[in-house]
Amino acid sequence: MFGKGLMNGLRVTLGHLFEKNITQQYPEEHPKLPERSRCSFQLDSEKCTSCGICALSCPNRVITVDSYKYENKKKHLSKYEMQLEYCLFCGLCVESCPSKALKVTSDFELSAYSRAETKLTLFSSNSQEELR
Repeated sequence: MFGKGLMNGLRVTLGHLFEKNITQQYPEEHPKLPERSRCSFQLDSEKCTSCGICALSCPNRVITVDSYKYENKKKHLSKYEMQLEYCLFCGLCVESCPSKALKVTSDFELSAYSRAETKLTLFSSNSQEELR
């Protein structure tokens, strides 16, 4: 029959015409992300013991942890950086953190104009230079 495809197309279109819109107006409305979405990272520097297990568990080696020892031979965190352009967002670093200092956030706006801007510095301290 001539026009059978056209009739099927019109039937599908009319079926969707009266459904609820699912388009979100992004900049004005932020989307509701699922609970377990992995977008960005947050570090609680007071909980961090500078052990470096998170850096060792990362498959792409994007985490850099710098630390120094103070008088009592205890490590103190001086710098924590992540190169997000190479990050897989697998969450292995968060799972392996023994002190639960590293967490995943739902901040998904990570775009940048250059690669240099994709480096995420979660903690940086000049306290080592102040002690000297």
